[in-house]
Amino acid sequence: RVAAGGGRLPEALLALPLLQSLELSGCAALRELGPGVAAALPALHTLVLSRNALGPAGLGAGLGGPLPALRLLDLSGNGLEALPAALGGTGGGAEDAAPAFPQLRSLNLSANRLRELGPGLCRAAPQLQELLLSGNRLRALPGGLLPPEGPPAPFPLLSRLDAADNEVAELGADIAALPALKSLDVANNQLRELPAALADCPRLKEANFRGNQLRDKRLEKMVNGCQTKAILEYLRAGGRGKGKAESGREDVRKKKREKQQKKDSGDGEQDEVEEASKLLVKVLHVSENPVPLVVKVSPGVKDVRAFIVCCVLKGVNLKPGNALKRFLTMQTKLHEDICEKRTVATIATHDLQLVKAPLTYDVQPPDELKITPLGRKEIKAKDLLRQLQLEAEEQRKQKKRQNVSGLHRYLQLLDGKDNYPCLVDAEGAVISFPPITNSEKTKIRKETRDLFLEVTSDTSLQICKDVMDTLILKIAELNRSALENKEGSGSDVESDAPCGLGNLNLPLVVEQVRVVDTDGNLKVLYPSKTDLATVSSLLTVIR
Repeated sequence: RVAAGGGRLPEALLALPLLQSLELSGCAALRELGPGVAAALPALHTLVLSRNALGPAGLGAGLGGPLPALRLLDLSGNGLEALPAALGGTGGGAEDAAPAFPQLRSLNLSANRLRELGPGLCRAAPQLQELLLSGNRLRALPGGLLPPEGPPAPFPLLSRLDAADNEVAELGADIAALPALKSLDVANNQLRELPAALADCPRLKEANFRGNQLRDKRLEKMVNGCQTKAILEYLRAGGRGKGKAESGREDVRKKKREKQQKKDSGDGEQDEVEEASKLLVKVLHVSENPVPLVVKVSPGVKDVRAFIVCCVLKGVNLKPGNALKRFLTMQTKLHEDICEKRTVATIATHDLQLVKAPLTYDVQPPDELKITPLGRKEIKAKDLLRQLQLEAEEQRKQKKRQNVSGLHRYLQLLDGKDNYPCLVDAEGAVISFPPITNSEKTKIRKETRDLFLEVTSDTSLQICKDVMDTLILKIAELNRSALENKEGSGSDVESDAPCGLGNLNLPLVVEQVRVVDTDGNLKVLYPSKTDLATVSSLLTVIR
């Protein structure tokens, strides 16, 4: 259809004004969107146009107007040599013009041929939180991302900047002008030095500088060890310079002496344990698992919520201190951030011991689907949604505002659905009802050691995998954090934890889970050899 239409989107798509999500990827015939796409699809919140043959001109006509609801835009793998005007490229709108993408949160421009960024991107997408630029030809960063004539605080929400595998030879000090930056990836570039201004990034927690030929070999050793905190402290102390740097080196020597003294006196055992503690996960292949878990997918999910990725994670420890509370808070934050308030993906976590396999990912009518939601009694899906809607109205009245909290925020995600997605166990019980809730039946408790993890999406399979990668990383971080903060240092930590915290020489174990169709044909295996790559700089994977 694209080829017959002269390399444009089929005109029939432009007759869908309520369309919210559109993906057309891997279509070499697609050279341009055609005029009027933005005007024809005003409700679009997800647009994935990856691995096509789109150029700036081909994008320009289609993205010429504003897309006020768009939250995720993926233009990766299109060979773009310049940004389209709508994204701040040459010929973009006036400085005082309204933003073309006022709600855009995630922009993926990876695997193109960009040499520089348009000066108007910060005006076109002021609410951007994630910018992916890996695999381009950028030579400077931030470069044109922060134009001198731009707004006083450009990109106030940008928390993730990925520019790995470019030609970046200069990392500018103005990187510190990104107040929300938490994750920076400039691996495999041509950097020789790191600016001291990096230490002024108030929220920077994860940084990957590996694969650069840094002049300072001491700094390069820290980089190869992914020691973000140590790198920032080193830069703050002046790096290779004199004065502060010498003081910093003396501090390091002092800590080493103190550590050796502890060890000699018998008090250094905990330090040795912490040294051995790494963010490690071991992947258990299905062929090595005597009883691998399988999820069967029914054909009906294709039109409702098509994508699901699952795995088993063994060896977590939720007993010490407030570890369980932090685990649940982490999941909530991922729903807000990478899952875009559950609009692109939803996470569900279960106590593996309470999961009755095999599982079926299915759809059921709202008046037939029954679930025992977390903290509630068994109820039909249609009655649950009605109950949540009434609670939402009551919230609005009491708080005298339109915003609501909790599950009430996600009710609109099921609008217009004749069937609802659900994960059903071997006993016929619904244990998950995405994107709304899990079941009380498989609820995680402090005693939980092994988890069954699921991520579902109506957007793409890759989003499911990316979210699962991040989820596993965050759980590994929580395990380590519980030790470092000495939460619950009582004897139960040592005796009860099978791995993770109790035995630091053992990694968390990720067991592969197969997702198959009704005939048993494999649809997805996670984690495969290529999965967990997005977090490889922070997580060591033993396969």
